[in-house]
Amino acid sequence: MNKLHYYTAKEIQLKSLSRIIGGHNILGIAPEGAGKTTTYVLGVLMRLKYTKDEAPKVLVLAANDDKVDEIVDRFFTISQNKELYIMGLKTDGDMEEEIDGLVRGVDIVVSTPSRARAVYLKLGLNLNRIQTFVIDDAEEIAKQGMQTLVRELAQSCGKVQYLAFSTVENKKLHRMIDDFMPFATVIEVEELDEKTETYELLLYQVPNFLTKINLLNLLMQDKDVFDKVVIFVNTRSTAQQLIQHIDAEKGEVALLHPSSDDDAGFDDINIFKQASGCRMLIIANESTTDIDLTGIPFIFHFELPEDDEVFVHHIAKRSDDEVIAITFASDDELLEIKTIEESIGKEIPVMPLPDDLIIDQRRDSL
Repeated sequence: MNKLHYYTAKEIQLKSLSRIIGGHNILGIAPEGAGKTTTYVLGVLMRLKYTKDEAPKVLVLAANDDKVDEIVDRFFTISQNKELYIMGLKTDGDMEEEIDGLVRGVDIVVSTPSRARAVYLKLGLNLNRIQTFVIDDAEEIAKQGMQTLVRELAQSCGKVQYLAFSTVENKKLHRMIDDFMPFATVIEVEELDEKTETYELLLYQVPNFLTKINLLNLLMQDKDVFDKVVIFVNTRSTAQQLIQHIDAEKGEVALLHPSSDDDAGFDDINIFKQASGCRMLIIANESTTDIDLTGIPFIFHFELPEDDEVFVHHIAKRSDDEVIAITFASDDELLEIKTIEESIGKEIPVMPLPDDLIIDQRRDSL
């Protein structure tokens, strides 16, 4: 480890390595770059008993082929053990060659869930001797809709140790893992150094897009508080549709850079700032660049921008004005929230949902 310049353990390693070596089931939650991959690689290598058994003893599931390569390389780099056989199964690989390699004997298999299941169904992947079952980037695997594949592979193993690592903890993640690791020890760490001075930040976690509309309408009922508000969405199309679903009196809501004469709006945000009666301005990120938000007391991110830097630019503190930046995020957007928190170096406080908020159970559609 010293040769690799690992001189001190990171927080995730201090909290979880002894448990991994002890055989516990672990759900590790930590930011990108916190050392999650190195943690389970070290734990697996310390716990692995080397035998001449042809069947693999460790299965690691990764979100994509690039991650498979990265994990395989990490195992080789840290182990320095010439007797250790590690193999990556990738979606663009030759399945017959992969099966031949597995038959010859492998200690550790790293694969995407879809490839592992395909090789397993071809009777090429023996799961009977698996000792440790690892899910890397579990939130990304769940987001890609591979929960069923993961559950099938996990349930095809015998009694094993389960390790799952993720940057976020959400319902999709738990729907994927709770069937086979319901009592896992949850270890959560935050290694964030503040990098950006921001306005006051608040986060509402809502289940879906339609509930975001209900929440926005509920908050906007307080006209005395929300007298000047900017609401960011990603596209012109969403902006034009959202304006139709905001409960407001005529003239209270407008678009920035309206695409037609039929849409109420302004071509200059400074006109909105001076307009009496108009208190909500919807802005599409795709049609704007640098927006002067000075003098706006409330900034809403109804959708998260595709580029994190756009979000950071909106909330970076530029004056002593009291400004509150409020973000709505669904479960699918929590990973982006974690990425943003890493960018700014601090967590965004989560607000409780109002008791009278209507949670919309319909499919997300305007």
